[in-house]
Amino acid sequence: MNKYVRSSMTSRRNLALLASPLLAAALITAVPGASAAPAGAAACPAPAEAIGLSTGWKLQLPLPTSSGSPQEVKQPALATYSKSPWFTTKSTCDAILMRAAVNGATTSNTGYPRSELREMTADGSSTASWSSTSGTHTMVFDEAITHLPEDKPHVMAGQIHDETSDVTSFRLEGTNLYVTSYNTTHYKLVTSNYQLGTRFEGKFVVHDGQVDVYYNGTLQATVDADFGSGYFKAGDYTQANCNNSSPCDTSNYGEVALYGAEVTHS
Repeated sequence: MNKYVRSSMTSRRNLALLASPLLAAALITAVPGASAAPAGAAACPAPAEAIGLSTGWKLQLPLPTSSGSPQEVKQPALATYSKSPWFTTKSTCDAILMRAAVNGATTSNTGYPRSELREMTADGSSTASWSSTSGTHTMVFDEAITHLPEDKPHVMAGQIHDETSDVTSFRLEGTNLYVTSYNTTHYKLVTSNYQLGTRFEGKFVVHDGQVDVYYNGTLQATVDADFGSGYFKAGDYTQANCNNSSPCDTSNYGEVALYGAEVTHS
């Protein structure tokens, strides 16, 4: 039995609640794998609607298409899309549950599956691409990591990607939550006692060839990053596959609850 089995981007109101440790603690919810609404309760809205997701995203899923590549869902279809259990509304109707099993289809240049939002232009028509040395680019997200795969219990939740690789991310390994820097997965230890289901606010601020990374409002790390084609990602990027994690089936997965995200460029 996986010991990492407790489950839990948001409106600005909910983000503000995180400033209070007591209120933040009250928001932590244990969630089993399914997200069906309680008996007698009204059905939750579609995932994107539930968190007020902007049009500036597309979804990448660990589900294979006929060509074997992962499924993608773009706007306007994303506004009403749901696919249980990979991309569905949490039973409390205030978050998206995003899941990627170890045997899922993978995007090019990676061996790991993802259920993840990829930044697009504001109208959702094309992929976002911006420079780390021009302007200021910010993503704030509210998320909880809710489930980890067996054997290699590693999940990335929220990241910046450049032309070829991930620049920085929040990465959970068991109970150790790290900020990464390119291939340095343990660049900065944020906490050694992360409990599954704990909501946190992550923030990336990209400017002048560097990324300032914040956890619950506190600066954790500054990553040197000089790139010309960057974009934000939010959701679950499971860092395990059938080569290093068993069982090799859909019961073995990483999962996050995404309460909200906001991207700004200036």
